[in-house]
Amino acid sequence: MKKLKGYQKKYLKGLVHGMKPLVFVGQKGISPTVTKAVDESLEKHELIKVKFIDFKEKSQKEEIAGAIEKETASELVGMIGHVAIFYRQQMDPEKRKIDVPKR
Repeated sequence: MKKLKGYQKKYLKGLVHGMKPLVFVGQKGISPTVTKAVDESLEKHELIKVKFIDFKEKSQKEEIAGAIEKETASELVGMIGHVAIFYRQQMDPEKRKIDVPKR
């Protein structure tokens, strides 16, 4: 997957605005269970929100988001407060729900 450009991230942030977080990261941080939940959610939805419950430090959230991004082969679209937004395009063109603008 190619890196998303600024206008593409802006488009995705607009789409995710009304959604609720699908995965919650608690005090144990990133675990195989969290990674699996993010992976399955991305497979089904392509665009998801992940909420950090017990992490208040920005550096901690960025570190965990980076690990999720790497382990799930997704891309971090942005972080707003305690919520991170991830996107991974569906491999099967028939199942794709989101058409990211190419400009």
